[in-house]
Amino acid sequence: MRQFSSIWATFLSLTALLFLLQGCATPPRLAAVPAQDTTKAEIPGIPSARYWVQTDIEPFVRDAIASSQREHAYLARIGHRGPLPPVNFLAVSGGGDDGAFGAGLLVGWTESGTRPEFRGVTGVSTGALIAPFAFLGPEEDKTLREVYTTIGPRNILLPRGLLAALTSDGMADNSPLFELISRHINSELLARIAKEYQEKGRLLLIGTTNLDARRGIIWNMGAIAASGDPKALDLFRKIMLASAAIPGAFPPVMIDVEVDGKPYQEMHVDGGAQAQVFLYPPRMFDFIRQQGVKVLPRARSAYIIRNARLDPDWAMVERSTLTIAGRAISSLIQTQGLGDLYRIYLTAQQDNLDYNLAYIGADFNAEHKEDFDTAYMRALFDYGYQLGRKGYPWQKAPPGMKVAKTQDSSASKSKPN
Repeated sequence: MRQFSSIWATFLSLTALLFLLQGCATPPRLAAVPAQDTTKAEIPGIPSARYWVQTDIEPFVRDAIASSQREHAYLARIGHRGPLPPVNFLAVSGGGDDGAFGAGLLVGWTESGTRPEFRGVTGVSTGALIAPFAFLGPEEDKTLREVYTTIGPRNILLPRGLLAALTSDGMADNSPLFELISRHINSELLARIAKEYQEKGRLLLIGTTNLDARRGIIWNMGAIAASGDPKALDLFRKIMLASAAIPGAFPPVMIDVEVDGKPYQEMHVDGGAQAQVFLYPPRMFDFIRQQGVKVLPRARSAYIIRNARLDPDWAMVERSTLTIAGRAISSLIQTQGLGDLYRIYLTAQQDNLDYNLAYIGADFNAEHKEDFDTAYMRALFDYGYQLGRKGYPWQKAPPGMKVAKTQDSSASKSKPN
C-alpha cells in the first residue's frame, strides 16, 4: 500500500517491541459489545443508521424498497410520464492520496456534459471522503478540486513519537483530517443530503470495519442526515474519519452504542479492512423479489472508480524482515481490491447492470515523494480530469476477464425495482 508506506514501515519496525515490553498504558475505552449482542447494538436516537449485511440483509432490503417507493412518489409529483429513467450507481474505492484520481475524474466528467445523477453512491476510505460530494453532484466539484489539489501531509496527519506503537492507538494523529472533514461537512450540507434521501429516495452509503466484531458495516448516511438527532452531524463526520482510519497508522474511531439501554463502545477502522470498494449486497435483488415487489423494465448502470493502478507495481525489495512484510501487506491489499472488482462484476452480470470501471492507467508516472504529496495529487487530479473531460473509456470488465455477454443499457430489460 504505497500511500502510507512510511507510516507502515515505522509501525512494523516497532511491532516487535510489543513482545518485549509489557504493561504500557494505552488509551482507555468503554467495554466492547459482547459477541452475542453484536448485531443488537444501536446508535442511540438513530436506530436505522447502519446495516450488518454479512449476516442480516433484510433491513437493507427493506430500506432499499422504501427508497424506491420514495423515488416513484417523487417522479409522480413532478409529472414524469413514460418509462422509468435509468438508474446509475457509483462506487468509489479507497486509495489514500490516489483519491485525487477519482476526484479529478468526477470533475472532468461534469465538464464533458455526460455525468448522470447517481441514485446510489458508496465510498470506502478516501472514497468515503469523496462520496458525499459526488452524491450532491456538480455543485460540489469545487470542493473535490480544493481538497485533492491544495492539501498536504499536515492537513491529514501529525506524526507521533516512536513510543506511540506501545502507548497509543496509531503511529500518527489524524485530527487534522477530522478538522478538514468538519470544515466541509456542516449542517447545511447535511440538510441537502437529507433532502435527497427523503424526497428522491437516493442513497449514500459508507463502509467501515468494526474491529471488535471483525465485520464490515454499511452506514446509511442519508438516514443519519435526516434523523434530526442533535448528534447526527458529529456521527456523520466520525464515520467518514473511521472509514479512512488505517489500522496501526491512524487511531480508530470509537462509536458509542447501546444494547437494551446499556452503553458500550465499538472500535471502527478503515472500511478497506473488509472491502476496497462495494456496490450493494450481491443477494439484494433476489430478496427484493421474495418480498413480492413488482419488477419493472428499467436500465441500470454501475460505475466503479478504483483509486489505484491495476498493473503490477514493480520494486526491488530489500532483504529485511520489515520491508518484506510491508511489501506483502501491500500485495494483499492490491489483490483484495482486484477481487472486489470481480465480485461487483459478477453481481452486475447477475442483475443485468451495465458495468463500467475506471482506474489509474499505467501511463501515469508522476513522482510521488511522500504521502499526500501536493504536487503528486495535483498531477493525478489533472490526469483524471482530462480523461473525464474527454469521455473516459470505461472498461466493461475487470482486468483479465472478458465480457461475459453484451451489455445493453436499454430500458427494455426487466430488472427489479
